Amino acid sequence: MMPTVFVSHGSPALTLESGPSRDFLAGLGKRLGRPRAIVCVSAHWETDDVCVSLDPHPETIHDFHGFPAELYRMRYPAPGDPTLGQRILGLLPGARGVDKRGFDHGVWSPLILMYPDAAIPVVEISVQPRRDAAHHFAVGQALAPLREEGILILGSGAATHNLRELGRGGPHVVEFENWLCEAVTAGRPEDLIRYAELAPHARRNHPTPEHLLSLFAPLGAANGAPGEVLNRVFEYESLSMAAFIWGAAAA
Repeated sequence: MMPTVFVSHGSPALTLESGPSRDFLAGLGKRLGRPRAIVCVSAHWETDDVCVSLDPHPETIHDFHGFPAELYRMRYPAPGDPTLGQRILGLLPGARGVDKRGFDHGVWSPLILMYPDAAIPVVEISVQPRRDAAHHFAVGQALAPLREEGILILGSGAATHNLRELGRGGPHVVEFENWLCEAVTAGRPEDLIRYAELAPHARRNHPTPEHLLSLFAPLGAANGAPGEVLNRVFEYESLSMAAFIWGAAAA
């Protein structure tokens, strides 16, 4: 039984810059072991309906601007897995398969550190910013059987994500992150699903929801069980790099 994991992927430059969050991601693959495949729900693929990548050879998408040239030369040539993608479509009625979809940086920037050999097949699933956390939790619940097949359910987003406040941390960020970590470790999925109304300063920390919605797939795949905090660091003062794990490996 594979655990489920949520990581805050931070700036794309994380792959180039030394620091505690880069070191954490570089060691996470060893802690988790090698899954048969990875299903990654990324905050950087936004769609109205659930979409599943069926691309056997996904390209590396550099979906950002103004970063060092070295970053644009990076490639993560992991294979896709159309067969697994079709299986996921069977688990998610109403979902749509996408034949050509590369890896956005929500996928490849953490995975290039976690599994740098790029040998594990990866299937990407989109988030639906117009749908609520309960919807994404249900997507995760539907994916739960994959855990028994040695498949890692990975959510990639951000515990806090207000880019207009980079460099301007404060109590509003700390209070939200404290609430989030406590709700995860206490196993309060109902509260997490209602984060927009219950968490302090929720809208200020997430003016748009996509970076937190990717948390709810791994949470749902673990059926809302208590989780463990794996990483708890702030970057640029206001960007929480919190990461969580649910399941056997969290014991």
